[in-house]
This record gives sequence, structure tokens and C-alpha cells, in this order.
Amino acid sequence: MSSSSSSSSSTGPPMSSVAVSPEVAAALARGGAVVALESTIICHGMPYPKNLQTAMEVEAVVRENGAVPATIAILDGVPHVGLSSEQLKSLAISGRQFQKTARRDIAHVVASGGNGATTVSATMFFAHKVGIPIFVTGGIGGVHRNGEQTMDISSDLTELGKTPVTVISAGVKSILDIPRTLEYLETQGVTVAAYKTNEFPAFFTEVSGCKVPCRVDSPEECAKIICANKNLHLGSGILIAVPIPKEYAASGNAIESAIQKALKEAEYNPYSQQSVVDKNIIGNAITPFMLDRVKVLTGGSSLEANIALVKNNALLGAKIAVALSDLQQRGQCCTAA
Repeated sequence: MSSSSSSSSSTGPPMSSVAVSPEVAAALARGGAVVALESTIICHGMPYPKNLQTAMEVEAVVRENGAVPATIAILDGVPHVGLSSEQLKSLAISGRQFQKTARRDIAHVVASGGNGATTVSATMFFAHKVGIPIFVTGGIGGVHRNGEQTMDISSDLTELGKTPVTVISAGVKSILDIPRTLEYLETQGVTVAAYKTNEFPAFFTEVSGCKVPCRVDSPEECAKIICANKNLHLGSGILIAVPIPKEYAASGNAIESAIQKALKEAEYNPYSQQSVVDKNIIGNAITPFMLDRVKVLTGGSSLEANIALVKNNALLGAKIAVALSDLQQRGQCCTAA
């Protein structure tokens, strides 16, 4: 990593560079364990101050398990990898004022000096750019229902196909088309593994009805797969899907029922790309509508389950990062992608 990407001057770094926090830069320089975290979940996933509390707790989980957290966001046109507590608070308070930023939006947000909350695809891009191989999130995007007609496919999937970063998530929400999502990931050459299960989890529930081609049962096993990917220079990402913690499985099943009800309420028309219930609910507004309905239908329990599974993912992600760092220190793993 060059010095231009690890520090910023008083006038700010050039627009093409990335500001890496001193803590993250030091950890990367010594080959330590670092875990990337997205910022969309903070700005668009939950209200203040719950979002700030959750962000701080997730970072704490990463630290407690031996790794350095690196929350990623674009601040005043400058991509930042690793945020101070003050920056994290500002992000949480600003909320939806920060633009939801996927890979396609990065150039515009940076060029306009804007503020961006990074999605999975943008977070992966910046993580790889500075050399962070592990990224923890709640769930990834996927192929939307009726995607064969609308071509509504999340850029998270194509990013996984071309960016060698390992994403730890709870799978994808069942509001998406899980079988087609897995088919698309196969087409993209993405290794998909499930942690301590043979079934791909569906975010709020442990079961999706879809089997995975790869099962992993320890952080060390995960790290070995990441090393093999690096050593062979495959150039693609890895998805490690982690089931919701068992203590939340019961509420997860109730949430799943609410999701099915919300899907019926939305009555999505793939040809007009809008809900027949409310014609203002179109395109990418369908998913937020359904998630909001699920939150109402479950009395807020979906939010608590969401937070619990993100923390659980952070715990595993930190342990994998530590195991990967150990393999690299012993010379068994290529340090470059």
C-alpha cells in the first residue's frame, strides 16, 4: 500500500486516493487482521441512535476477537477506510442524507464531493483497493423475484465475481429469488460456502431449501479456502453464509412468515416494475417497502434479529481474519490478491 493511500494532507488527498485511518494502515502494514464493514447499514438500515449503537457494538465485536474494524464510507468526496468515533457519529446522525453508494455511484459521489454510504459492492471495491481481504455485512443483494423478466440483479453478485474479497453474510433475504441468486453466483465463478451447515441460509431463517457446494466448519478452514483463492490468483470473491444464531431462530421463523405476507401485499408486477397496491412503490423501492412492512408486522423484532446476526457475522469474520493473518505470517498464503 502506497503512502498516498494511507494518509491525507491538511488540504485533503487527491480525488483518486483513499484515506486510510492510522489504525487500519498500521494493521495492514504489519500483516495484521483487518475486517471491512459497510456504511449503508448505518445510514439506511436503522434509525438514529440505534444505528450508532449497533455500529459501535459491531466494531467492538471485531476488536474483541483480535481484528481491527475498518468501516468504509465516502466523506466530502473522499473515500475513507476506517472511521473515527466522531466520523461514525456524524454518519449515523446524517442517515439517509448520505447517498446509498454502489460501485456504479462511486465516481459521481467522489467527483461531486458528496457523501456516500457504501453498499456491499462499493465496500468490496475499496477493501480490495487497500488490501483488506475480509468484509462483514448482514446480507448481500441478489436476483430479485421476477428477475428473469426485469433483469433486476444486485451489483453485489457481479462484484463478487471480479473482486477477490471474502464476504461474511447471513445469506440473502427470502424477499429475493435465492435459487437464481445461487445460479448467478455460480456463473460468476464465486465460491459459496455455508458455515457449519449444508444449506444456504435465508438471512432471518436457517433454511432456504437450497444446498451449498461447500461447507466449512471452522475459521481456519475458511482461511485455507481464502488462501487457495489468493495463491491461485482466481480473481473472484468468496461468499461465506452464516446461519442466524439459534437463539433467534424462533423469531426468525415468525419474521419469515411476515416476509411472505409482505410479498403478497406488494403484489409486485414485473412488467410495470411496481406494486399494484401503491403505484409509487416502483423498482428499487419495492425492497425497502417490504422490509418496513416486515418490521411493522413483527413489532420490531426483525430489527433486533438483524442486529444479532450482523454481530454474529462480525465475530466469525474477525476470527477468520485472524486465522488468515496467521497463515500469511507463516508464509502459507499469498499476501497479494
